[in-house]
Amino acid sequence: MFVALYGRRRVGKTYLIRETFNNSFTFYHTGLAKSPMKKQLAAWRLSLREYGLKKASLPRTWLDAFEALKEIIRQSSESKKVVFVDELPWMDTQRSGFIPALENFWNGWASARKDVVLIVCGSATSWIIKKILKNKGGLHNRVNTKIHLQPFTLNECERYATHRKLGMNRRQLMECYMIMGGIPYYWSKLERGLSLAQNIDNLFFNPDGELHDEFDALYASLFKNPDPYITVVQTLGSKRVGMTRDELISEAHLQDNGRLSEMLQDLEACGFVRKYTNFGLKTKSAIFQLIDSYTLFYYRFIQQNTGGDEFFWSRQMGSPTYYNWCGLAFERVCLLHVTQIKKALSIFGTISRVCSWYQPSIPERKGAQIDLLIDRDDNVIDICEMKYTKEPYEMTSEEELKVQNRRSRLVAATGTDKAVHLILVSANGVKQNSYSNEFQAVITSEALFES
Repeated sequence: MFVALYGRRRVGKTYLIRETFNNSFTFYHTGLAKSPMKKQLAAWRLSLREYGLKKASLPRTWLDAFEALKEIIRQSSESKKVVFVDELPWMDTQRSGFIPALENFWNGWASARKDVVLIVCGSATSWIIKKILKNKGGLHNRVNTKIHLQPFTLNECERYATHRKLGMNRRQLMECYMIMGGIPYYWSKLERGLSLAQNIDNLFFNPDGELHDEFDALYASLFKNPDPYITVVQTLGSKRVGMTRDELISEAHLQDNGRLSEMLQDLEACGFVRKYTNFGLKTKSAIFQLIDSYTLFYYRFIQQNTGGDEFFWSRQMGSPTYYNWCGLAFERVCLLHVTQIKKALSIFGTISRVCSWYQPSIPERKGAQIDLLIDRDDNVIDICEMKYTKEPYEMTSEEELKVQNRRSRLVAATGTDKAVHLILVSANGVKQNSYSNEFQAVITSEALFES
């Protein structure tokens, strides 16, 4: 059996495999970050010796390396020979011949045996997809099981926090998710007995904090040349609704070529960027939007802490910058929990498409945008207004006018004849007044915590 496991850095891939097999492997090896072929092969020899090939010599090529692995498997008396190769993309250095050697090992030998389980794993999601899952050569259609390990949902984070007795209420859990996303490793670093603000300061703003330098390590682990990718996410992060490809090219001064397409696909595969269809338009008008909570938090706050203030987050809380970020970050959380929103609307079984819609500004008219639009096959379109407020959201006459303007412009621009419903997704519900009845349904953050 050939298993490919992938997912972003810190999501728990290695932990999952170790726990599943109780750290009992016929052979286990981890690739070296940013190391040449010679060092990769030297590390492989150390793993060979650790797992029973005591007199293993230094392999000259990856073909030699996999020949030595065969010997370890032959010597094993276990009924299932579990071979776990972690951080596989790091081992595929330039002109190393790694992929052909892996193909030869699997196709020419291991796949013929019924007792070998080969598990390959890596944080470089795009590499796993291109080189393993969509391989057009010897590994084409060879993977029996693929596992894309996703970050935790709010529900899973709440259960984890309860298990660790962190003593956080749902408002704090929501804010923590807005900062960290559902990355288990980040959540594992929260300390009991500290407030959320103290934890965030300790982890991200203290120069000795475990996650102080996480941004550079995160992107370096995913991409061999991370700088162009960082340029893309930084540019996308500057615009709330996201950007079309043409807008991105103009703003970031990028070349309109296949390399840009590849970078956008990679960022989407890694879960940092979402590609949305602009409702009523063709795919060419798709919007690329920064969706990663941690990256958004980094640009809004960590990068801005130029003075090295260890208590930067505590001082930011309650500021206009803080509340502006809350609104944006809450929208991102909602976009990551569309399944829960559909369940709350009782349309989970209805065929639907998740879209966004916007019109750019022109001299005679301001732009308009709808971040979450659910186009349903039962002849209804749900426009979701997402609001993060400390108290129940209060619809004013000014806001009501903006909402109605967006709805009428959507209908006029797209020519849809479907019923258009206004849905409020609010962190703390809605204050009843003469305008609140504009919403066909109100979904609170409580619904986002459902499984």
